[in-house]
Amino acid sequence: MGSSMWELPWLLALLGGLLLLLPRAQGEDHYYTFVLRETNFTRLCVTKRMFTVNESFPGPTLYVRKGDTAYVNVINEGYYGVTIHWHGIKQPRNPWFDGPEYVTQCPIPPGTNFTYQVLFTSEEGTLWWHAHSDWTRATVHGAIVIKPALGTTYPFPEPDEEKVLVFASWYDEDVMALMKEALSEGGLTTLSDAYCINGQPGDFYNCSRDSTYRMSVDYGKTYLLRLVSSVQNTDMYFAIANHTLTVVGWDGAYVKPVVTSYIMITPGQAMDILVTADQPLGEYYILLSPFFDGQADDFDHSIASAIFQYDGNYSFTGLPAYPIDFPGWEEVAPATSFVKRLKSLNSAEHPIDVPTDDEITTRMFITVSISMMRCPNASCEGPDGNRLASALNNISFANPDLDVLQAYYSNIAGYYTADFPDLPPTLFNFTSDDLLTDNVTLSDQGTKVKVLNYNETVEIIFQGTNVMNSGETHPMHLHGFRFYVVGLGGGNFDNETDPETYNLYDPPEANTVPVPKDGWAVIRFRADNPGVWYMHCHFDRHMAWGMDTVFIVKNGTTAETSIREPPVHMPPCETDSSLLTALHSYLRQQA
Repeated sequence: MGSSMWELPWLLALLGGLLLLLPRAQGEDHYYTFVLRETNFTRLCVTKRMFTVNESFPGPTLYVRKGDTAYVNVINEGYYGVTIHWHGIKQPRNPWFDGPEYVTQCPIPPGTNFTYQVLFTSEEGTLWWHAHSDWTRATVHGAIVIKPALGTTYPFPEPDEEKVLVFASWYDEDVMALMKEALSEGGLTTLSDAYCINGQPGDFYNCSRDSTYRMSVDYGKTYLLRLVSSVQNTDMYFAIANHTLTVVGWDGAYVKPVVTSYIMITPGQAMDILVTADQPLGEYYILLSPFFDGQADDFDHSIASAIFQYDGNYSFTGLPAYPIDFPGWEEVAPATSFVKRLKSLNSAEHPIDVPTDDEITTRMFITVSISMMRCPNASCEGPDGNRLASALNNISFANPDLDVLQAYYSNIAGYYTADFPDLPPTLFNFTSDDLLTDNVTLSDQGTKVKVLNYNETVEIIFQGTNVMNSGETHPMHLHGFRFYVVGLGGGNFDNETDPETYNLYDPPEANTVPVPKDGWAVIRFRADNPGVWYMHCHFDRHMAWGMDTVFIVKNGTTAETSIREPPVHMPPCETDSSLLTALHSYLRQQA
């Protein structure tokens, strides 16, 4: 009895301590409301109505910690269906809330709502959210800031302040109307009219100088810049005049510090960058300029700007300082050099788990190509009256009428086939300048998926091609996983010599990898996340043309390695709520 009384206070103290620790271990819950509606915005002397979240462009930033959960109630007050994707969030066993239309859900119809559950588990740093239906990402997007879990800290000195910079494209016309016109006619898409930094184009555009985004800084302070690129179809160079950038994070994972005067960022990517305000008091341009390595002059050449503005008592006249030695539009070497410098920390606090050569169970060689599809009576605006398309292993993906996840989970046949190929149908010189014949330019349309067993180890070799002389860098994004970029190179992949160049010691973790023009990129990951997961080029026009596919990862042998139960309510499947799916249905009828 005495012994029990002696132990009771100690046990109560221990229990209290455990209860205090429990919320930290499980994280906190956060609740957000997204109201999507048409809102008036004016840029470049043009006023238009566009689809936004909470009447803001960019949309609101979500702030969480590693281990937290967010519940986001999306209320659709627009005129067409929409979905939201939590870009780079693994969502373990939780594909129901991943977001891509007709892959894991059908669009949220106008006048209804749907609440997403977003699980923040292994991610830390900067990621983002965006619409994943039609081309609504152009105006429906925002950042996600994932701070370290309580009791932990950054693997670099604590910054004095943090700033979020979101990059986007601006179109004077309605983006959905442009998409419908381009996909109906089968020709090139309309280029953007401007790029934006935090919703503003900057000094080099008409009617924009008075609203240029200004980032106020104090001399001597170090700032953590959280960069997100929601630009539609163009890779970008970024720099701050006379200031050194230190890259410390890429796609929600930390990297070894990379000291540089510029970065290259693709649509879909997010980066964490440190910059110290250590220059004479004044104003310095922040520049966002396109990087394009294709042969066609098919990109918006304009440059967005913001101003890095020192606070303090000083007089300033003239123009802000302009970056020197800033890469030009078509300079490839700076982009390649930058990407190859990125490496993971591979430390005790931030370990990595790269699949080794002998662990690989599935190897895929995937060609990434611009292509064409036949049109009745050669009636389209692409070459020879054909329809412009894009493909992976010569398959142009088509959205089904019922989302793949629902069809798979409920065992409903007829909406997809499990025969996405591990190899292209033919092997040829993928980087040749003479790839113009029908046997390489015409792709097949279908809803083909790749099925993986739980915990398979996968290697994918992405091979860029120059079909129709249209080679360019492609940012390939995989949902549901963070993969390791173990190799990058130029030319045709050599299966004997190129694997010798792999970095298996400290490759960076990412969710989006730039596949070089006429080159290759190799990624590895463990298929330890059961569910249905989309993979696609993050250029919206290429995704709409068919440069995408789906992975189905089967359940493991336990409840903890199986897909979670679906929510009680999922948005219904109505093909007329998605312009893109309605067009794909039409194309299948014409094929």
